[in-house]
Amino acid sequence: MRNSTQLERYKRLIAFLEENFKEDINIEKIEAVCFYSYRNINRIFQALHNETIGKYIKRLRLEKAAQYLLYADISVSEIAYEVGFEDRAAFSKAFKTKYGCAPSVFRAQNESLLDAMRQSLLPQADQEREVLSFETVYLPDFDYIFLEYRGDYQDLSEINTVWKELEAYATNKELLSERSIFMTEIIDDEQITDHIHSRYNCAFILEKPLDFMPEGLFRTKSHSYQKYAKFVHEGAPTSSVEFYNRIFAFWMEEVALELADTSILEFYPHYSESTSPDHMLTEIYIPVQ
Repeated sequence: MRNSTQLERYKRLIAFLEENFKEDINIEKIEAVCFYSYRNINRIFQALHNETIGKYIKRLRLEKAAQYLLYADISVSEIAYEVGFEDRAAFSKAFKTKYGCAPSVFRAQNESLLDAMRQSLLPQADQEREVLSFETVYLPDFDYIFLEYRGDYQDLSEINTVWKELEAYATNKELLSERSIFMTEIIDDEQITDHIHSRYNCAFILEKPLDFMPEGLFRTKSHSYQKYAKFVHEGAPTSSVEFYNRIFAFWMEEVALELADTSILEFYPHYSESTSPDHMLTEIYIPVQ
């Protein structure tokens, strides 16, 4: 697994799957992307990712379907087709196997949970709840280098280890400067994806294109011009979960923007190691249409 050729082929394959998992992906396409036989690349993939390629694709499709059920106002049949299932019955069966209930029940249960969350976040009747503050912004095209963390988003110690590994690599490659902008790309929703598979990319924006291929599991990615609802959270990272809950509990009422099908980004302005956790600022960019 330390073979650089194997790692490069794995990285090429994983990028392809992340971008195309909702499409028809067959053995021929996989072999064309990674230049390995399906049998061999599947062994490498399973060793690095703890699941086969087929299970990975199916899991991503079902998790994306769960996101649509939570946040999109479209029918179950439309969702099934959107995530790559041509047959609604097959989709419903696969969804029930993973989440323990039919898609329509999952949607209804989570609407009830949202109602309960809204009530828990409301102050006493004689007080006025502070309305969410946000602005609509556009982020331009840019490239970034990242290292993926996979696990519990609240495990700050392990996440910090990934950050230090990224920073050490970037320092060694002379990629950092005083102007460097650090960010995270939050791929998965922990309400939907289990902790073992939740992906969180520690990254920073590249000031110019790389003149080398990143080694190991470091990868680069391009961000395309996108509209966002920007929120600012002040406080320790551990308190951001509550802030996110508040955002999504009142999203329809106070934000009223259609969510876009891409990742949430976080930026950390004015951060230094001397910054008190209680005064740490996190800019949260939620993609919208």
